[in-house]
Order: sequence, then C-alpha cells, then structure tokens
Amino acid sequence: LEQYERQGHPYYASARLWDDGVIDPAQSRTVLALALAACQGAELGPEQYGIFRM
Repeated sequence: LEQYERQGHPYYASARLWDDGVIDPAQSRTVLALALAACQGAELGPEQYGIFRM
C-alpha cells in the first residue's frame, strides 16, 4: 500500500520524465488554448509514412 501511494502521486511520473508534466487545473484552459493555437498555425506537409515493421 505504501508503494502504491508513493508511485501513484502525479509528480512521481513527472519526476522520471514519463510524461510532459502536470498541468494545474486552474491553468488547463490556457494550456489548451496554447496547444490549439500551435496546431492551427502548423503547416501540413506531404505524408511520409516510411516503412512499417512488424
């Protein structure tokens, strides 16, 4: 139970760079707006799928 509590904390994964960080819920609209603005301004290039290895 102690290990679950320790490893279940959001900062546990962020400290190990398993994700891109923790967003404060009060800042979620701002972060989402920035992400959507970045997507809107991105240019789409030709598709380059490469080789799918099985």
